[in-house]
Amino acid sequence: MLNRQTLRLLIVDDDDFNRDIIEEYLDESGYEITTADDGDVAIEMLEREPTRFDIILLDRMMPRMDGMEVMSRIMQHPQLSAIPVILQTARAGKQDILEGMQAGAHYYLTKPFEEAMLKTVVKTAESERRRYLELQHDLEQSARTLGLMALGRFNFQTLEQANDLATMLAKACPNAERVVTGLSELMINAVEHGNLGISYDKKSEINAKGCWREEVEKRLQHPENRDKWAELLFQQSENEITVTIKDQGTGFDWSNYLEFNPDRAFDSHGRGIAMANTLSFDQLEYLGCGNEVRITILK
Repeated sequence: MLNRQTLRLLIVDDDDFNRDIIEEYLDESGYEITTADDGDVAIEMLEREPTRFDIILLDRMMPRMDGMEVMSRIMQHPQLSAIPVILQTARAGKQDILEGMQAGAHYYLTKPFEEAMLKTVVKTAESERRRYLELQHDLEQSARTLGLMALGRFNFQTLEQANDLATMLAKACPNAERVVTGLSELMINAVEHGNLGISYDKKSEINAKGCWREEVEKRLQHPENRDKWAELLFQQSENEITVTIKDQGTGFDWSNYLEFNPDRAFDSHGRGIAMANTLSFDQLEYLGCGNEVRITILK
């Protein structure tokens, strides 16, 4: 996977006007934009060059192959399934949103949408994609293997330490490319939400201002946080790998985050745990008050 500077967007919509307006809204955002006028054309392009695109803006209602069929094909492909998909549609009912998110859409955009909303959603998808590309790049470049390690205990405190540790440990797991994203997500949650106390609503506010990383770094310097560490326990047996992550926070109501929730479909975050549960691991289980999570990876 290339760690490129200019991200490539694919706009899939059978309506000429919709494609034009999206291109106009994103014209000065620095993306390389390609369009497809129906699902068949999009899938042919995606499957022919699965590493070409970084974000997909997908219309749900199209002739021939509609957006839900396109999503199904994307999710079945080992490389395409990691691309953030923004599903755009006029169908904004809760059941419609839930179906789209369960199909694999990372974000939901209802028509008609404003320019600011489109840019915010695409910017959030960009941040997610860049983090994924960085993780994959580190994974590919790493020569370290932990396949013989039976037990390991690690402490981490910063975002960089979380990503470095996730990359290293994923090398010991089958399907490392799948595992590393979920590990990174849970470990970053332990830092930002657990140890640093950034609430869900506060993160929404921070994301809207585009200063998430700066806020995390600032909180890491607060005297009350300087001695807070998250702990990771890695255990490997003949048949499975278990990883337990525990932070020093007060916990949270994790039951609302294990599955995709249509009530959070338009938020700029809040899908990471559900995506890790669905895509990265064979089992994900929160313990106690929610400041400890255990994942299982079968061999």
